[in-house]
Amino acid sequence: MKKQYMIILVLALVLLSGCNFPSVDANLNEQVQVSLINTEGKEVGKATLTENPKGVHILLKAEGLTPGVKGIHFHETAKCEKPSFETAGKHFNPEGKEHGFQNPKGYHAGDLPNIEVGEDGKVELETISPAVVLTAGKSNSLLDADGSAIIIHENADDYKTDPAGNSGKRIVCGEISK
Repeated sequence: MKKQYMIILVLALVLLSGCNFPSVDANLNEQVQVSLINTEGKEVGKATLTENPKGVHILLKAEGLTPGVKGIHFHETAKCEKPSFETAGKHFNPEGKEHGFQNPKGYHAGDLPNIEVGEDGKVELETISPAVVLTAGKSNSLLDADGSAIIIHENADDYKTDPAGNSGKRIVCGEISK
């Protein structure tokens, strides 16, 4: 009797091995690793962007920054030329809205919540941006033809002043591209 069960088990495994089951990797979401540089071109951190059903999950860690509250935004081009990072363009704004979470006319797709840099010069952000995706071909994709950038500004974003929330100079930049 035991021999019959073994034969059935082996046959079942042989049959199942021929089936086309999706691999675990097939369910992984789009993910992009981003190196963050300061105005001198020195790497000061990393960001990991992962697409999920709620938008793009952002995990950012940086150090060597001036303590305090800082604005952070996605910008329209993956080009971080030091020292000013102006080459990253304006805020990512495919729908042509005005700036700021408190703006009654909406907010830029690139607007993100302020971050707080600790007294030790370190910051860690974990948030989800529901306004953007990483899927190529969509109008709100950070991975469009010229990519995008993630920028940390010197001051806090006031969440209302168009076009950039009075957040000041760009002090950290990371290119978002494939």
